[in-house]
Amino acid sequence: MSFRVPLNGRGEKSWFFKWPAFRISPFGRNDKKTFSHDCDTASGGRGEGGCMRMKDRSSEWFVPKFGPERFRSLIGLLFLPYTGMVLSFSVMGAMLAPVVHWDRVVATVIIFFLGLGIGAHALDAVGSKGAKPWGRVFSERGLWVAALSSVTAAYLIAIYYMIFFVPLLWIVAVLEGFFVFAYNLEWFGGKFHKDSWFAFSWGFLPSLAGYIMQTNTVSAAAVSTAIAMGLFSLVEIKASRPYKELKKSPGALNQEELTLMECYETILKSISLGVMFLGIGMLLWRIAG
Repeated sequence: MSFRVPLNGRGEKSWFFKWPAFRISPFGRNDKKTFSHDCDTASGGRGEGGCMRMKDRSSEWFVPKFGPERFRSLIGLLFLPYTGMVLSFSVMGAMLAPVVHWDRVVATVIIFFLGLGIGAHALDAVGSKGAKPWGRVFSERGLWVAALSSVTAAYLIAIYYMIFFVPLLWIVAVLEGFFVFAYNLEWFGGKFHKDSWFAFSWGFLPSLAGYIMQTNTVSAAAVSTAIAMGLFSLVEIKASRPYKELKKSPGALNQEELTLMECYETILKSISLGVMFLGIGMLLWRIAG
């Protein structure tokens, strides 16, 4: 069976996924029985199959199922599992250093939480060319205030360390500052809003930054680890895009589509939790050692 899922909402590129022919339910793989998925009157319009079409990301797995809409969207805006991956990348880079300066570990985590967890994701909500990822829950002005204030705070912390301890970090800081805006606001016609640049800016660079923050140098081990973190990020974004499209698909999903969506969701949960536990493990190893 071939199933076509666009990688993004701009129609730039599509992938064909080959799904193995095995039975996953009493209906069988060729059965056309359909299933509604997270129909929510607050999130979209009526789909072809009687299911409410999801126009935002409020039904995705990392968004709480409880609380008022604004609270759920606020937690969703942080993309906590994916933000946790980036924080873990920076921690793992730091743990490779011969001597660990723990204040710098904490500072790096705070910097990336402010810059990515709040700033970059707020800019993404502003700059999305298609349907807004969180609908109209947040005002554009509020998102800009959140983005600029958090990015500014992140850079103020980073500048202190770059001036007094780690001047080499300026290279990473300039690159990350560029991607925060170029990727999320889709500058230059979306040229930098690509999976490869995502992996570089939110996988490779955070890990390398963690090491540089400790040592003010670059090593072969740090670069190798950063490449691995970039590849983890690539897996995450490659699974996230078609998962998001399936979540937003009009009408109800048939059994094959539902299974495919669940497969992507399992990948996303596994990669994010696996990376975070790996980061915690390395952290505990250095604390104990």
